[in-house]
Amino acid sequence: MEFNLLHTILLFGTGIAAGFLNTVAAGGSLLALPMLIFLTSDSTLANGTNRIAIFFQNVSAIIGFRRKGVSNFRYGILLAVPAVIGAVIGAIIATDIEDAAFNLILAAVMITMLILTLINPTERLKDRIENSGKRSTIIAMGVFFLIGIYGGFIQAGVGLLIITALRLLTGMDLVRTNAIKVLVIFFYTVVALGIFIMEKQVDWALGVTLAIGNATGAWIGSHWAVEKGEKWIKVVLVVAVLVFSVNLALKPFNLDIISVLGLG
Repeated sequence: MEFNLLHTILLFGTGIAAGFLNTVAAGGSLLALPMLIFLTSDSTLANGTNRIAIFFQNVSAIIGFRRKGVSNFRYGILLAVPAVIGAVIGAIIATDIEDAAFNLILAAVMITMLILTLINPTERLKDRIENSGKRSTIIAMGVFFLIGIYGGFIQAGVGLLIITALRLLTGMDLVRTNAIKVLVIFFYTVVALGIFIMEKQVDWALGVTLAIGNATGAWIGSHWAVEKGEKWIKVVLVVAVLVFSVNLALKPFNLDIISVLGLG
């Protein structure tokens, strides 16, 4: 893709918002993925390119958790193995699916994940007693295989799924849950990104731009007044997700709400 200053600024700004959102709440890919689709007009290419930012974001997060002494590497690897296997299946499906079908699926996922993000079901799980027995672990591995398929296929909102699953199955506190989350996402992202690269479905210039934006947003989010920041960014999330999801749903009918609004 040829260099376009406006597109670069748009994507960098989206990356900042996504990184900030992932730091103070969840759901950054709900902004990043549709923006990449808007810029590339290729859903599979956008899906693959988004994994570059996800990769670097989780490398940074893993380092951060380890520096703070928060990690459960053994349990994380145990869940990462089925997630990686699932991600292979999901990524292969994603590289073969038609753009029109993917856009409709993404639109439905975005609305669903938006609702879950706003409801924040993990808040209801604070008082669960931790259960890390063998039966719980086996169930968790099965669940993470399914999460891996979803993550390999679309990624958007997978962090919320992982946090909810771990809270329900193990009752871990949110700090350790997030430490395991970034470890699992890192491992399956390596595999999923590799599949997209082999299929030549990655735009490195856009991916690196988004990754830099994500890192910047994550840094801002970690130093911001979280309560104020989360309320502000959630307003942006709601508006952006609604506009992009409607736009994706209308594409098969040759209608483009973003162009109508003068944003394209």
